[in-house]
Amino acid sequence: MTDFAYSPMFPQAADDTAYELVSTEHVEMVELGGEEFLKVDPEALRLLAQRAFTDISHLLRSSHLAQLRAILDDPEATQNDRFVALEMLKNAVVAADGLLPMCQDTGTAIISGTRGDRVLVTGDDGEALSRGVYDTYQQSNLRYSQLAATSMFDEVNTATNLPAQIDLYAGKGTEYKFAFIQKGGGSANKTFLHQKTKAVLNPEGLRDFIKSAVLDLGTSACPPYHLAIVIGGTSAEYNLKTVKQASIRALDGLPTEGNSLGHAWRDTEWEAEILQITRDLGIGAQFGGKYYCHDVRVIRLPRHGASCPIGIGVSCSADRQALAKITPEGIFVEKLERDPAKFLPEVDSSDEIPAVAIDLNKPMPDILATLSQYPVETRLSLTGPLIVARDIAHAKLLEKLESEGSLPDYFKNHPVYYAGPAKTPDGMASGSFGPTTAGRMDSYVSKFQMAGGSMVMLAKGNRSRKVLESCKAHGGFYLGSIGGVAAKLALESIKKIEVLEYPELGMEAVWKIEVENFPAFIITDDKGNDFFDIG
Repeated sequence: MTDFAYSPMFPQAADDTAYELVSTEHVEMVELGGEEFLKVDPEALRLLAQRAFTDISHLLRSSHLAQLRAILDDPEATQNDRFVALEMLKNAVVAADGLLPMCQDTGTAIISGTRGDRVLVTGDDGEALSRGVYDTYQQSNLRYSQLAATSMFDEVNTATNLPAQIDLYAGKGTEYKFAFIQKGGGSANKTFLHQKTKAVLNPEGLRDFIKSAVLDLGTSACPPYHLAIVIGGTSAEYNLKTVKQASIRALDGLPTEGNSLGHAWRDTEWEAEILQITRDLGIGAQFGGKYYCHDVRVIRLPRHGASCPIGIGVSCSADRQALAKITPEGIFVEKLERDPAKFLPEVDSSDEIPAVAIDLNKPMPDILATLSQYPVETRLSLTGPLIVARDIAHAKLLEKLESEGSLPDYFKNHPVYYAGPAKTPDGMASGSFGPTTAGRMDSYVSKFQMAGGSMVMLAKGNRSRKVLESCKAHGGFYLGSIGGVAAKLALESIKKIEVLEYPELGMEAVWKIEVENFPAFIITDDKGNDFFDIG
């Protein structure tokens, strides 16, 4: 009989995170039964959650910004790689002022915490943390994205961005440790669980599977990515929880070798191999190149002999997370970079080839004729009016088409931008206003183009084959906007915004905006060509 032996599932090295002090109030050491405990007032949890989500809405880790700068300094990076990286650094500078969030999708608030057995909290931990989330979203220029189901098919926006996802665990000691994550829908939608078998656990089989799975991620979640791959797991949900923690680099302190006890470990050799696979794909930082991913984390977990779950997920260019802790010394949050400008190059070299100016004030046939002169991957600068419509607005426009036989003139006369704005700060034309995932609107394109609408579409990510075929048949175009630069777009490119229809939908309404020098790329043209080479 095998002797009993125990190992924690995640044996991590000492925490080397740099923290900032939030407050020394609301915590105290108390003695009960001759033993010391850390007493935490619920206000400490509220204050910590509010500070963490305020920070991660506007600030990034220095390590992430350094990786963006490394793209600019890499002679092997393509011009488009460098252009995207530079735009993201500029966006970080704008967001760091604390007025405009770095991404218009200010996400789901996700909190995981581990409370030591000598930590006492008066009141409800989840309620106090939720109050901090509420306060952040009420007081900042963030977007409410959470929908409550009032029936199986009816939903309403909660108008608070609650509920938050809160997972709390038991630990040891007198510390309460946290990870705060702001997860946008585009990034969250690129989390996948693949139920595989032992047959994939060999170098050739794993390599082939990973290449296919990573290629399927596409660009709609705003690369360059921090890619996480978890192989194994005692359950499907445990695998995916590990994916999320690995994607925010919270498991970097794991051992780099496994043993017979079954603890989690990092396979750094496969991390390097998979990173090279991503660079060889040629997708790059959205529009061609080597920087599809900044880095890769590969975590190996134990598994049931009949199961081999493989989870894949990403943290996108809005790499929004912060570790935090409550200790006897006070309340602490991870130190994020407040001066991202120091990562900018001294000379802006992004304009080696000037962008093609497109006047959106011209009639649609003229806009289409101009676009038709240029190949896919051409960089554009758009000036003029855009119609903004996304998921719910598209559904309503389809209802109108089917009931009335036509689309509104505004939808035929102007390009359509798939997006939904965050709150507009006082004195500004717009809140953060970056693109949403194009693929969610794919099912509408053919019907709309047949009716003269959606002739020029602007969004992020790759499209399906049916969009390519529709554009070829009807003379349409899909333009790619840079994902991950929403604050910079709001500050520099969006000059006016007004609601045209369905104001009751909030950020999902149909808007009309005026843009100036709005950056974009030709992704799908009117001849059947597509940058992503959809097969």
